[in-house]
Amino acid sequence: MTPFLKKTSVLIPLFLLILFANQVFAEDARLKNIIVTNTRDDLLIYLTVEGAFTEDMQTAILSGVATTFSFYIDLNRVRSLWMDKGLVSLKITHTIKYDNLKNEFTIQRSREDGKPVTVKTIEEAEKVMTEINSLKVVPLDRLVKGNRYQIRTKAQLSKVRLPLYLHYILFFVSMWDFETDWYTIDFIY
Repeated sequence: MTPFLKKTSVLIPLFLLILFANQVFAEDARLKNIIVTNTRDDLLIYLTVEGAFTEDMQTAILSGVATTFSFYIDLNRVRSLWMDKGLVSLKITHTIKYDNLKNEFTIQRSREDGKPVTVKTIEEAEKVMTEINSLKVVPLDRLVKGNRYQIRTKAQLSKVRLPLYLHYILFFVSMWDFETDWYTIDFIY
């Protein structure tokens, strides 16, 4: 066997392992408990991400690596003979950072006007990070009674950015990246 074949016979399985490991982890995270409802004035959405926190991710967070979840929410008016009309496209982010000195987790949520949430346990932090409760999607006066609408949503773990060149050494961190499928709910207002 030539030296080239020896090298490629080792590198190809390693490359395939890294390539498919990301897909295996991504299949674990999913959205659940998606509820679309309304108040007197607004259309609201509730949702939860399940299976987002792996042991490796928890270890990295406890080591001080900031992690961001992004939630994407699109509202479209469904039209029969025309393309659907996009009404609202939202991106909500939740970022977690652990403070070793204070022994607490700080979660910054983009829709809360800069007011961070502070919790003491990883379980509480996971709950705050993975839930969207009563998010105002659109005022009801922008919707027309009797029309069909579709709301689509998904969640994604943003790529972790490590300082300096650590991402070359700790390449396995990219294996925690996840993105759920799009979940769609059709309704008539």
